[in-house]
Amino acid sequence: MQAQGFDDVEIVPTKVTDNIYMLEGAGGNIGLMVGEENVFMIDGQFADLTDKILAAIKEISDKPILYLINTHWHGDHTGGNENMHKHGTSIIAHENVRERMKTGVTMEFFQRQVPPSPDAALPDITFSNNMALHFEEEPILIYYFGAGHTNGDAVIYFAQSNVLHTGDLYFAGKYPFFDISSGGSIIGLINVLEKILFLADNKTKIIPGHGALSNKEELNAYYEMIKEIKQSVAVLVDAGKDLKTAKSLNLTQKYDAQYGDGFIKPEQIVELIFQSLMNDKGK
Repeated sequence: MQAQGFDDVEIVPTKVTDNIYMLEGAGGNIGLMVGEENVFMIDGQFADLTDKILAAIKEISDKPILYLINTHWHGDHTGGNENMHKHGTSIIAHENVRERMKTGVTMEFFQRQVPPSPDAALPDITFSNNMALHFEEEPILIYYFGAGHTNGDAVIYFAQSNVLHTGDLYFAGKYPFFDISSGGSIIGLINVLEKILFLADNKTKIIPGHGALSNKEELNAYYEMIKEIKQSVAVLVDAGKDLKTAKSLNLTQKYDAQYGDGFIKPEQIVELIFQSLMNDKGK
């Protein structure tokens, strides 16, 4: 989602557990853990929404926001970084997130040039693999399962509360997007989703990067959908067929009613998968 006209955007909280919330607005879903002394935040949407987001959080807790973690570098998740730094919040992200924000990125699929972020927006705490925070009484486990949506995706697990925030590895009720220009791939996404599913159980509450609060059953259906479409495209790639042929065969028809009205449309998911598999074939 591109930053545009935020006057009518409302920040809507959903209570996930006694002290964990999901906040929806414009852009990626925000996760919030409220402690007795501080607040822990996941993603910050767009810069123009920071005041609205902080006002919504104030209705939940007046404690300071100690940490903000970025699940990946895309602007609808990191746009509020600079503003949050000004409020004294430390920002955590995978090291690849900081690097991409620092240098800027060309998102080839959308033919969009994203300029470097200002230094004040860059994460000040980075990790390369996994990381653990002991936030008051709650262990917060931050996993890097490899490249999937991008090559800097963080999966955040509130271990005691059994709540997962997946970032954009999971678009609930929508076709996925993986940013090939940022190291994402269809095979990587499938591999990471397998690891998330292993981590979750039937009682885990899952905050997706986009879409409604979810659970393991819905995530598993999403995973199976992606695998099936990927396999259909792979057959065509292996047979030497071109993208035009792949897009003409309605390979997603079985799933369009459930997943087809999101950010990525049916023809686009076929194109993304085709490009990703062709890239892998060329290596």
